[in-house]
Amino acid sequence: MDFSENTGLLIKALRFSADKHRYQRRKDQAQSPYINHPIEVAQLLWDVGGVREINVLLAALLHDTIEDTQTRPDEIRSLFGDEVLSLVLEVTDDKSLPKSERKRLQIENAPHKSIGAKLIKLADKCCNVRDLTGSPPKDWSMERRREYLLWTEQVINGLRGTNMELEAYYERELASGKLLLGIH
Repeated sequence: MDFSENTGLLIKALRFSADKHRYQRRKDQAQSPYINHPIEVAQLLWDVGGVREINVLLAALLHDTIEDTQTRPDEIRSLFGDEVLSLVLEVTDDKSLPKSERKRLQIENAPHKSIGAKLIKLADKCCNVRDLTGSPPKDWSMERRREYLLWTEQVINGLRGTNMELEAYYERELASGKLLLGIH
């Protein structure tokens, strides 16, 4: 695929994701538009991780659509292909399971994901840790924030060796978060 085709696909994925997340807000104090999150994940992959694989960037923009909206897998397949759908499905939690089980499965399954899914998961956790530290959900207690940070470490441990730059970024964000939240 050439540059213009890739650019067109990225714009198409951005528009699709924005449409699917249009009524959602982040849980932060400002109730930021949800679409900011997938954009930040894709941008972090590009800027920090040096990721240039178009399907990974597309899946990053779409990574929460199946999990958090009424998006059907066949919609993603028909617009973006099987590989993008596969990546999105790899990073999608099964919302029918209890939260504790979903969190356990993320830790357990992290080492077994494809490289593309590992990249997305790594960038996603980087963004979540940064957001949790700088602009936390308004109803999260200090203890819940601490628990989340420590849980992300367990997920990230299963993703080690995927991308040194993203892992270093995560370590900086985690250290900053631990300092701010008083975790030693």
